Amino acid sequence: MEIIQIVGLGLIATVLILIIKEQKPMFAFLLAAFTGILIFLFLIGKIASVIEVLNNLAQQSGVNMVFLKTILKIIGIAYIAEFGAQIVRDAGQESIASKIELSGKILIMVMAIPIITVIIETVIKLFPAT
Repeated sequence: MEIIQIVGLGLIATVLILIIKEQKPMFAFLLAAFTGILIFLFLIGKIASVIEVLNNLAQQSGVNMVFLKTILKIIGIAYIAEFGAQIVRDAGQESIASKIELSGKILIMVMAIPIITVIIETVIKLFPAT
């Protein structure tokens, strides 16, 4: 029932932020950012468990570990970019949030190039040479 704890923390932080926001907007923003980081830290153990299971599956199936590590990095970039963009958006900086999201997408595209290359090479090998 960890979700109840997470939602409870979120609701308590939201009420506090609404109370503080009128008097001290900077403290309200810091509380929002701190709450987001706290929730993320709460989930680190779950993320580690998922990564361990994926590593075990990759080893059992004989998948090249470079591909798994790249995919995990891509997922990490996506989550971090989204998290950062949401915090910046909470501060009212929509244009910077958009730039963070764009940067995340570009970094994901760059990291995906080796995987895309292998997929294209594999497909080309399936076709008979003419």
